[in-house]
Amino acid sequence: MSEEILINVTPPETRVAIVENGVIQEIIIERTRQLGLVGNIYKGVVCRVLPGMQAAFIEIGLDRAAFLHLSDLPTKELHRKGSENIEDYLTENQHIIVQVAKDPISSKGARLTAELSIPSRYQVYMPETEKGGVSQRIECDVERMRLRSFQDAFQEKHKSGGFITRTAAESVDEAVLECDMLFLLQLWDSIKEKMKTAEPCSLVHYDLPLSIRTLRDLYTDNIEKVKVDSRKTYNRLIEFAEEFVPDILPIIEHYTRDRPLFDMYNIEAEIENALDRKVALKSGGHLIFDQTEAMTTVDVNTGGYVGGRNLEETIYKTNLEAAHSISRQLRLRNLGGIIIIDFIDMKSEEHKKQVLSTLEKNLEKCHAKTKITEVSTLGLVEMTRKRTRESLSRLLCEPCETCGGKGSLKSAETICLEIFREIIREVKQYNVNQILVLASHPVVEKLLDEEADVLSELEKFLAINIKFRSETEYTQEQYDVVLL
Repeated sequence: MSEEILINVTPPETRVAIVENGVIQEIIIERTRQLGLVGNIYKGVVCRVLPGMQAAFIEIGLDRAAFLHLSDLPTKELHRKGSENIEDYLTENQHIIVQVAKDPISSKGARLTAELSIPSRYQVYMPETEKGGVSQRIECDVERMRLRSFQDAFQEKHKSGGFITRTAAESVDEAVLECDMLFLLQLWDSIKEKMKTAEPCSLVHYDLPLSIRTLRDLYTDNIEKVKVDSRKTYNRLIEFAEEFVPDILPIIEHYTRDRPLFDMYNIEAEIENALDRKVALKSGGHLIFDQTEAMTTVDVNTGGYVGGRNLEETIYKTNLEAAHSISRQLRLRNLGGIIIIDFIDMKSEEHKKQVLSTLEKNLEKCHAKTKITEVSTLGLVEMTRKRTRESLSRLLCEPCETCGGKGSLKSAETICLEIFREIIREVKQYNVNQILVLASHPVVEKLLDEEADVLSELEKFLAINIKFRSETEYTQEQYDVVLL
């Protein structure tokens, strides 16, 4: 199977796409104004203790207070006191070092943990615990024993905290693993020094940017190419690879063609499709995705597919195809939390097992942890998928005031970025000196105000003059780029 990682970088945002056999499987977007917080370490202040929930709210300098549950306190501390009362551990105005485990999602603040962990390419270091482990995705018993023995010997020698060996460490030389672990110990020493002088509600340690995290967390042996369209980011990836994973240097490529990288792989169109409720299946059937605050539901329909021999066979084939498509859509849309899949009712128990097995097999590649139940008597499959960041639709869209929040439309910021990409596309295709952008008033206002610096850079970079005209009849998602 051919797999590639594509990295598209512009000043306002970085987008990473994972592509398998030419088809996008996952998209990760990080905007300059909304950087991901997962992995960041803060010096927080307890602002409220909630005995009824065995939790506390912690101020870490964000718009909303973050949430820390009793179970997320350091394991050593829990074992030492043996209490199940949050008030025995935390008091108001107490200072505490915490790490973001989940980004703020919707109206909820960030989820925190006091059990700190620092990841690298091959290991995850947990300074607050002595326990270690090896990734469950490493299935070879001999390799697991080798890695565990080396891990135990290292921890005994350095009297350090605990390590979890990641999947990428499989078959890696022990000398390389030792360098990786020593780097984590040095990084932890540096973080401890910052903790001593850090102000309350301040950032102590910031995780790597998305482009570097991609190499650290998403690269596998199946990846044949890592393409990036920014020279600056390319150089940073090369520097990171030279120091930590020199074996992957040959596959990192700077994309320099005139046609935008995501256009080359039809990713822009796939992102558009991923914002729709309806997903067409090749057989003629379709899926309907409905995302709510509590859960996401997926409805499977035969649609125009009438099958061949009998109804049961038609339903079985539709459900099989749906299982393939659903696993991809969950990754692409980054849907998390509780997910209910309403497969078409099947009479055959063997068919139910095959459909469930297909779903589980396709979700094995998902980086987020998933748990799936058996097919119920109603034909429903209940599953959970770990959610650490906003879904694609909630990141790119905002609630529509016109429809009272029942639907959604792309935000003005998203349209601004689309306009920038369309301008680049037009200028590279046609030799023009001036462009007129027609758009709705909120979009034009944002372009001339918050995006003014980016706009100025774009004009200098393309050596063109860009004019704007507000159109009162245009909806927020409508715009035109006119060549003058």
